[in-house]
Amino acid sequence: MYVTKPLDQTTWPDFERLAQAHNGVWGGCWCMWYHGQDASADDTPAARRQAKACLVQDGRAHAALVYSGDECVGWCQFGSPQDLPRIHNQRAYHKAQPAPADWRITCFFSGKGHRGAGVGSAALQGALDQIRALGGGLVEAFPENTEGRKASSAFLFNGALSMFERHGFARTHQIGKHKWVVTRVVE
Repeated sequence: MYVTKPLDQTTWPDFERLAQAHNGVWGGCWCMWYHGQDASADDTPAARRQAKACLVQDGRAHAALVYSGDECVGWCQFGSPQDLPRIHNQRAYHKAQPAPADWRITCFFSGKGHRGAGVGSAALQGALDQIRALGGGLVEAFPENTEGRKASSAFLFNGALSMFERHGFARTHQIGKHKWVVTRVVE
């Protein structure tokens, strides 16, 4: 059984511990790519870690952290499109002229030894619960369709389409060979 908690100053050490145990996640990203921070001369994993810590301190970085007992084992990052302006396949996304979303779900991470065990689904539910508590609205995400094929976990940082559909999201338009925009209204 998993429990979720919001990423904030009190849970930052848990997030940091999991990220550090996995080389800052995806080579030192620290879940900063979607924040759209301009690359600087000091665009290093250490600088991204510090930038993430500052965003958490300022209340501008949101995530549902997933716990197994006292151990943080994964997360789902979400936020407003203003706080998370970058997405993959932006040209295809904008060509479809999507309805403006209030919230955006951008990435998932599950620690080694916990992948394929429902961490992503628990994280998604935790994010939806937090979005509800923050006022709800239209939520968009960009999952990968894995139906009928094997997909490397490297391509599932946005989550699997089937998981989002199980959580009530509907496909709105395709923005890549296997990537979709999905939306759901959270009351």
